[in-house]
Amino acid sequence: MPNLFGETPTDQPAAVTPYRVLARKYRPSTFAELIGQEAMVRTLTNAIHSGRLPQAWMLTGVRGIGKTTTARLIAKALNCTGRDPLSSTIEPCGVCDSCRAIAEDRHVDVQEMDAASRTGVDDIREIVEGVRYGPVSAKYKIYILDEVHMLSKNAFNALLKTLEEPPPHTKFIFATTEIRKVPVTVLSRCQRFDLRRIESADLAAHFMRLAELEEVSAEAEAIKLIAHAADGSVRDGLSLLDQAIALGNGAITEAEVKDMLGLADRAASLVLCRQVLRGEMREALASFDGMVQAGTDPFQILQDMAELIHRLTRAQIITEGTEFADLPEAERQMVSDLGEIKIPALSRAWQILLKGIGEVQSVAQPTMAAEMVLVRLAYAAQLPPPGDLIKQLREQMAATKADGNGTPSGGGGGSSSSRFGSIVSSSGGGSARVLQAAPSVEAVAQQAVAMLPTPTTFRELVALFAEHREGGLYAELCSYAHPVRMTMGKLEIRLRKDAAAHLVPRVNQCLNQWTGQRWMVAVVDEAGGPTLAEEDRERERLRRERAEAHPLMQALRQSFPEAKVVSLKQKEVAPIVAAVDDADEILVIDADEDE
Repeated sequence: MPNLFGETPTDQPAAVTPYRVLARKYRPSTFAELIGQEAMVRTLTNAIHSGRLPQAWMLTGVRGIGKTTTARLIAKALNCTGRDPLSSTIEPCGVCDSCRAIAEDRHVDVQEMDAASRTGVDDIREIVEGVRYGPVSAKYKIYILDEVHMLSKNAFNALLKTLEEPPPHTKFIFATTEIRKVPVTVLSRCQRFDLRRIESADLAAHFMRLAELEEVSAEAEAIKLIAHAADGSVRDGLSLLDQAIALGNGAITEAEVKDMLGLADRAASLVLCRQVLRGEMREALASFDGMVQAGTDPFQILQDMAELIHRLTRAQIITEGTEFADLPEAERQMVSDLGEIKIPALSRAWQILLKGIGEVQSVAQPTMAAEMVLVRLAYAAQLPPPGDLIKQLREQMAATKADGNGTPSGGGGGSSSSRFGSIVSSSGGGSARVLQAAPSVEAVAQQAVAMLPTPTTFRELVALFAEHREGGLYAELCSYAHPVRMTMGKLEIRLRKDAAAHLVPRVNQCLNQWTGQRWMVAVVDEAGGPTLAEEDRERERLRRERAEAHPLMQALRQSFPEAKVVSLKQKEVAPIVAAVDDADEILVIDADEDE
């Protein structure tokens, strides 16, 4: 047909096929194509074959693990008409009208709802009203609710009765990443399946097959890096694979994947970890500077080191070679080279790294924070474990006591010293004498325990809380605790109803810490004695009564009828004026004439 200029076009532009990402293009269409979920597939297979179908399924797992895909496969299996029009099948044909409509998300009897955007009770009310009607063209009416934990409390309550006793033609399939946010009343009405994370090896093999289908050349190490970064999520890994294909223009290399993911050079990370664990502080800082100059994120450097520490720790426990068969040769060599570093040192390095990673994330200068973490790691690597220190100290003390004259066994005429300080010195004649004998570990421990407070009365025990500036606990014990019985290491009290719930465990914890022995604080239902506050008030009342009965006080009352007793104080010096007889007290009297 001629155009506006009277010309007849000869070439029509070809229709452009829109690109589909790998996560959608290779979405499993049968249960056999699901990877890493064998237990769930076996359970569903037996349930469908035996006809033991629950009214609802609950699928849970991390993002991108295949929850929605599994829900659609269940819908296909229940409504497929290509295999057997009268019964369900675990192997949907994928070509019948029902299978194709479900795959294209246009089946009238399979309704998929995003609970993250439709969270209200009105949305659930539509489902409850629609459940009463049978399916239009399928065997079952199926409702798929994704991210079901986002529903409101009222929405869950509106669904409960229908979920417990739905019509025979209705099935519910729920998917969630936050299973703990789903009410127990809903979980009890569902058959739950936990979709587990996919192993890195299975993900790598799957991604390599897809790369071959896409006619893309991929290095094995590059695919392993993508599978590791996916963290068990198939969709995350396929998104990274898509990005790597676009980056390499049809070829996936290890170097390009490292740049894409922002990963540190693995060989450099191994060298840095080896230097730090051997205490080579100067070399470690030089290696770290080189990695930072190459563009590596300091946070990622510490993350890689933490992973390597974890593998070294596992190597100390699991000695079988098959445990590390999938590791690169460089990492296996590092595990072998650093075998002399034991678990206590590795655990200490792990704790330092965990704290350091948090610091790097929170400070304004992550590079400086990471350097300080490396310095702490290298310094800690030079320190012996506490267990070795105690062992060496005991051996040194035993050797010192072995000789009656104080000479260590095996010593000659020279001087003997250790990291704990000089023990003996030799005179010109070759005889050794003890300069300073260090006490044994047991003696030091006994001396330390002897110096700790040992309260024998309830008032002494409560006074400890004032001495340690625990004012809140001190006030509560004085006002709310009635002492019943007290022995060394055991305290029984009766608490008033308005006492705080945390009082007993906090008191128990503080006493264990301050006295050096184990205490048991128990609350009993016995009368007990008065509280310390009640005792103090009663003592003050008696003192005032004695003061009021004193002849001097009565004479003062006659002379100053409006005077008030402000306080009774302990006398510190010999009284110059008349005092209460033997109470060691003086009166402070307000004799204001205006009152």
